[in-house]
Amino acid sequence: MWRELPRIDELPNGSQLQSDGKLKFSDNFFEIFAIPQAWVVDLNGLNIRYRALQQEFHPDKYSTKSQIDQRLAVQMTSLINQAFETLKCPLKRAQYLLELSNIDTDQETHITTDGNFLMQQIELREGLQDIFNHKEPWEMLERMRREIEDIYLNLQDSFQENYQKGSLGDALNITAKMQFFSKLLIEVENVEAELEDM
Repeated sequence: MWRELPRIDELPNGSQLQSDGKLKFSDNFFEIFAIPQAWVVDLNGLNIRYRALQQEFHPDKYSTKSQIDQRLAVQMTSLINQAFETLKCPLKRAQYLLELSNIDTDQETHITTDGNFLMQQIELREGLQDIFNHKEPWEMLERMRREIEDIYLNLQDSFQENYQKGSLGDALNITAKMQFFSKLLIEVENVEAELEDM
């Protein structure tokens, strides 16, 4: 995936300058960071590359340039930020990898018939609500947090396995479950904040 943009002085890795002076800046987030298109990402290397790209395309660097170059720097900074946020987050990275394979990740109806998963959702949500009535709420919250995190990590391992062997339908099913557990971890943080205010 490439798009043509006007030329600027400095180009990131993964970009190409054509003979007509136009910059082809990759829309592929993995290419922007010059890393393999894969589930496993070196997060430390990603952070280092992100900081380098931020400096390279910081809008202040182009304050004396043409309006086109200034606008381009802002666009590139926005794209770099979006790419970074996507690749560092397991759920977003999984969804993005599937989207690159032309899989629509917005549809979650295919998992509603999974009875075990539905029961697990209900039990975990009820457990979070019960925390406020528990005699040891903090202990219960930490126990639930560990349980949810363990399940989330196991789902990530399952996604990697299915994605690597090309079982994209199964990978999509797992991604939808990852989305639920990602939201559940946010709910855990909300419960923690409420407990602190009590």
